[in-house]
Amino acid sequence: MAQEDLLALLEEDETTEVVGAIFKTSRIINGHSIENTPKGILDVKISHRFGFVNNGLYDLFGLDGATIRIGGDWGISDRISVGLGRSSLEKMYDVYGKIRLLRQSTGKKTIPLSITYLGTAAINTLRFEDPEASNLFQSRLFYSHELLIARKFSEGFSMQIMPSIVHRNLVQTNAETHDVIALGFGGRQKISKRLSLNLEYYYVLPDQLSDRYKNSFSVGFDIETGGHVFQLHFTNSTSMVSKGFITETVGDWFDGGVHFGFNISRVFTVGRGK
Repeated sequence: MAQEDLLALLEEDETTEVVGAIFKTSRIINGHSIENTPKGILDVKISHRFGFVNNGLYDLFGLDGATIRIGGDWGISDRISVGLGRSSLEKMYDVYGKIRLLRQSTGKKTIPLSITYLGTAAINTLRFEDPEASNLFQSRLFYSHELLIARKFSEGFSMQIMPSIVHRNLVQTNAETHDVIALGFGGRQKISKRLSLNLEYYYVLPDQLSDRYKNSFSVGFDIETGGHVFQLHFTNSTSMVSKGFITETVGDWFDGGVHFGFNISRVFTVGRGK
């Protein structure tokens, strides 16, 4: 009788199914998605933002200028991934750690949401104009913490919210806060087997930044081709790290302050995966 009960319990556990592919890759556009890089996989990412469209014909509507980030994401386990990157903007180096806390599932053990913690750190390595400036190292550092909360509502539609806090050791004016609280929103609508529409928006709570900064808003498409995922998009953010696109976006969609850009993702199996 005890053996029959154990077999029945195992059969019931098999009815629990983890919901996968909430997003196609580990980025929505600028920000991270709920997806982790799988164990033993190296995901090489090249991100590119051209200049602002409103630069006009002389600058070929932004195509003459470029900001680039090159990075790699590594899956330590199916719950933990890490990554690092280097951006041409501010000669910024960034690292991150991503820990999956909860996975959406259906069946006997139904879990309605997927939740992941994301922590990042970045350092600005531009030379200071004043070589005698003090506090050189600490003032270059930035940190962020995000909770990624996502749900796949149907085979084609997913949403994510991202409560976020960015800490900046150095701010431009006394009117700005060192800790900036924001709430991000992301969405994915599948159009075909290999094509989806993505939206991303970060709302910064009032009275934290100067009036010149805007909320980051981006729209784009994911295109899957074999081992590649191409993300083509328009965004008013120049930076591709959290402290930049959350707290330093200056582009205004209403006057053409928008970048055309892309992310390219290529995965390599360099260890024993699952």
